[in-house]
Amino acid sequence: MTATRLRAVPVERVWGRTDLPAGFPRLEAGVPVGEIWFEPPADAALLVKYLFTAERLSIQVHPDDEAAKARGLPHGKDEAWYVIDAGPDAVIGLCLTRDVSPEELRAAALDGSIESLLDWQPVRKGDFFYAPAGLVHAIGGGIALIEIQQNLDLTYRLYDYGRPRELHLDEGIAVAKPRTWSTRKRQEMIAPGRESLAKGNAFALERWTAPGTVDGNALIVPLASAGNIDGYPLATGSVWSVDGSTRIEGDADVLIARPA
Repeated sequence: MTATRLRAVPVERVWGRTDLPAGFPRLEAGVPVGEIWFEPPADAALLVKYLFTAERLSIQVHPDDEAAKARGLPHGKDEAWYVIDAGPDAVIGLCLTRDVSPEELRAAALDGSIESLLDWQPVRKGDFFYAPAGLVHAIGGGIALIEIQQNLDLTYRLYDYGRPRELHLDEGIAVAKPRTWSTRKRQEMIAPGRESLAKGNAFALERWTAPGTVDGNALIVPLASAGNIDGYPLATGSVWSVDGSTRIEGDADVLIARPA
């Protein structure tokens, strides 16, 4: 068997929720879960999370490969988001609305005006974004999404709406790239039942709605409870790691992420 179901781990977040959908692990009563991590194999290049937001996340930024390696880390942190549910007023902040100097960015982070500098975009179920390292961003409340990212647990907070959490202005401003823009979902059918969502510097992401063979190193995230892999049912809320060759059968609807 070359497909392995990954273990799901709930993570407490101040902006998280207690009303998670059925099938997801929870913490003790009343503790908000913001993220479900799926433990990857050792030395895996990519990590998958589910995010459930009741409030806005901090305005933040992640380092690229060059900046991360300068700190002795193996690589930076590109991210991609697939929205699986969103409230009527849900928004995601992506990049700044204009170019600013590092000094202006620091001042805006300190006085809170960075919130109005961010380009807040409405989102709905099925939206997809590729967020490269260096992009100043924030995910709004009332959203459930799947996050695929480089396997690095490092976030620089620039602004946190007055919450008593640490900020990282020096580090964040040093790696922020105000001119960096995210990529929304673009339809690109590469084969019947196969759609390319993104081809970034760090990883590529496809959506399959037809049977097929997955070769090499990949992560598989079901968007619907349908189809099977190696004879095991594919269900929403699960994530599978593939190393080798395996077959997806039936009416599956999955995201497939591969390292670049």
